[in-house]
Amino acid sequence: MSGGELAGASAIVTGAGRSLGRAYALALAAAGAAVVVNDVDAASAADTVAEIERAGGRATAVVAPVGPSETADALVSAALAHFGRLDVLVANAGVLRDRVLWKMGDDDFDAVVATHLRGSFTCGRAAAAAMRAQGEGGRIILIGSPAGQFGSFGQSNYSAVKAGLVAMARTWSLELARDRITANAVIPTALSPMTATIPAYAELYERYTAGEPVPAEYRRDHALGSPDDVAPLIVWLASAAADGVTGQAIGIGGDRLTLYAHPDEAAVALRDGGWDAAGIGEAWERELSAHAQRSGPKQPLG
Repeated sequence: MSGGELAGASAIVTGAGRSLGRAYALALAAAGAAVVVNDVDAASAADTVAEIERAGGRATAVVAPVGPSETADALVSAALAHFGRLDVLVANAGVLRDRVLWKMGDDDFDAVVATHLRGSFTCGRAAAAAMRAQGEGGRIILIGSPAGQFGSFGQSNYSAVKAGLVAMARTWSLELARDRITANAVIPTALSPMTATIPAYAELYERYTAGEPVPAEYRRDHALGSPDDVAPLIVWLASAAADGVTGQAIGIGGDRLTLYAHPDEAAVALRDGGWDAAGIGEAWERELSAHAQRSGPKQPLG
């Protein structure tokens, strides 16, 4: 693991004990990076570290929940203490607390915000400070979701934070450009324990975990494959090959690679002197309704 496009680099991956986060950590290590493996589960984090080390790579674990600034500082300190530098942050850690709006409690909402949004913010802030001090650029990769792009039934909290992460990456791409630190959002889709909670994919996930290959139509039309299908995008964004790529939301899963558009004006109507309610209704029917945006995704992606 000493060679590769990331030889000599150091990376932090949060939520790297299992599933997608584990795949990211292993792929970065295979490309030559030393990895700080973060997870709340000590055994899972240790397993990821051990797998990297068995293959000849370097890794260390920090067992702590993301969200608090203390965890973010500990992750950056571990990278600097063990590997002497920090080049890449992959803010992947997350939780689900699914409820429809009228049943979602404050704790359900706050837990998802604290882990996904606050956790990515505190880790991003600490990583950016370290990268700026090094003066050699860097890579910040936030992990979004189709739920943040399209909305997702029963996921007010998750959809909101995932949309927020894309906006945050775009903002950081502006703020960190002078320091040659890129910030991008990856929108992954893969068969994982989270996907198993989606009724449309529950049976497919069971077949996948039993060792069956993912059918071609799911890989292409639903962008569903294994976590390993997502990891190459993480490696590419972390590498010098993606030096000019920043402020983007890029989806990957199965056989599908997607560049998402920035939000833009779909249609505009003008009226001298401003609008009243009746005029808005007329403009909607006459000029705007044909451009109304779809509610929800084409496919029930996770």
